[in-house]
Amino acid sequence: MCGRYSLIATEKEIKEQLTFIEERGVTIRDSYNIAPTQTSAVVTNEEPYRLQNLSWGLIPSWSKDGKNQGRLINARSEGIFGKPSFRVPVRQKRCVVIGDSFYEWRREGKEKIPYRILPADGSLLFMAGIWEEWGYDEDKKRTFSVITTEPNAEIKPLHNRSPVVFTDEAECLFWLENNSLEEIAEMLKPTPDAYFKIYRVSQMVNSVRNNSPHLHEPVPDEADLFNQS
Repeated sequence: MCGRYSLIATEKEIKEQLTFIEERGVTIRDSYNIAPTQTSAVVTNEEPYRLQNLSWGLIPSWSKDGKNQGRLINARSEGIFGKPSFRVPVRQKRCVVIGDSFYEWRREGKEKIPYRILPADGSLLFMAGIWEEWGYDEDKKRTFSVITTEPNAEIKPLHNRSPVVFTDEAECLFWLENNSLEEIAEMLKPTPDAYFKIYRVSQMVNSVRNNSPHLHEPVPDEADLFNQS
């Protein structure tokens, strides 16, 4: 599962790693605590040359009221090609969701202990997504979901789900191109082991009201689940 993530990056930094982006598109909104229903930067297969801001939480095109209640923030890779809300977007409307890290929680009694998860090499985080369009003209809404799969070795002690993460520009571009369903399905796999760096962060991230650099700062972790320096 991915229920919260962050993006602190300049347009230049994004375009250095996704060189097929040519146009500015929109202003990138930095956030240390992106939550469901909020907008954030994605690149869609419709316009892969520019950045766009879409709202997190897919609204199916056939929705009656078009309300984004944050229920479809994730799409499980298993069965995605058959589920009514996802089967058309995964075929026709794929996107790359841009972040620098995502958060997961470990339960300790009644407490939820947050951890920040990010590429160990310092690169940005590129998550597989699907997007959809609802409504017409000024009422039109564009939304997205993050696709999840089984966790790799680092995340498994923390959670039983993980975003599908692309590890380089070539994978991102391939996801956005018009490839076969078999080729697309092959991409929906766990991230290679040893790809992530994981450390405990402040429980301030548990509240969507908090959004500051303090959320990225490490705090002591007595559990030492990951034995990372």
